[in-house]
Amino acid sequence: MRAFSSLIAAAFATALVVAGSLAHAAEPYPSKPVTIVVPYPPGGVTDVIARLLATKLGARLNQSFIVENKSGAGGTIGTDYVAHSKPDGYTLLIMIDTNTIAPALYAKLGSDPIKDFAPISLLATGPHIIVAHPSFGPNNMKELIDYAKAHPGEPYASSGNGTGQNLGMEEIKLKAGIDLRHVPYKGGGQAINDVVGGQVKVAVLGLAPVLPFLKSGQLKALALTGDKRSPILPNLATVGETLPGFATLQWFAALAPAGTPPDVIAKLHDAFVQVAHDPEIEQRLAAIGLEVRTTTPAELKKFMEADLPKWPPLVKAAGIKIE
Repeated sequence: MRAFSSLIAAAFATALVVAGSLAHAAEPYPSKPVTIVVPYPPGGVTDVIARLLATKLGARLNQSFIVENKSGAGGTIGTDYVAHSKPDGYTLLIMIDTNTIAPALYAKLGSDPIKDFAPISLLATGPHIIVAHPSFGPNNMKELIDYAKAHPGEPYASSGNGTGQNLGMEEIKLKAGIDLRHVPYKGGGQAINDVVGGQVKVAVLGLAPVLPFLKSGQLKALALTGDKRSPILPNLATVGETLPGFATLQWFAALAPAGTPPDVIAKLHDAFVQVAHDPEIEQRLAAIGLEVRTTTPAELKKFMEADLPKWPPLVKAAGIKIE
């Protein structure tokens, strides 16, 4: 009798464990806070986008979405962290164009932008901008090319070695047959300060941080790097209007670790797309020169795969080396 009672007790305990497991498995996603990792410092455009989206995502999915900045090593520290996180949908990444440039820059990376991630959606795109000190002679792209041909070695600033800004200008140099000397800065803020101060006369930078300086007249705009003119600066021509076929964009996308369940990716995709197209988000991003652009997960993967081969030839041509 005692053995029978023990058997019943063991069976009951097992049933409780199984029931608990099934209940846990049936918990709707997300059942706990979700972390969105930004692999760059607070205050930058990537951080701004993440925080705007996190607030709306939290309201839509009735769960907290927390933005965590894990910066360093050109964004690779935070990127690698997400790549090696548990693929359960509770750790996400805001990836940018730098992530598809990185394989051309670093001999060894801790993660692969395609193999180690599950795409969710593209979020936004926008151009870089070529700006200059008001005293600089050229006022447009053609004049800059003519000036550079007459003054080889003229310095230009960017936010750093191997950035989309740096490589965009290197592509311009190749297409136009000009020689400009790169002066890399540790971030766009320092570069802006030195161009405003006249230490360097021309730069290629992100559009958002230079807008206040364009409005105040402390900088002047020469051209946009995108494939079309920007609504925020409708009279400013693109580089491609002078050098046909040229276009570079900064882009922002949401991804999860590879192996994240398809149903979780589907739910996140729906939420990110709906939230990104919220009129408030669209207006806030438009004000800093970005256009909301969403995709399916498959389209994002194709977009990234198409971006990867562009960078190695430019890195090689420019002789860029990052240890």
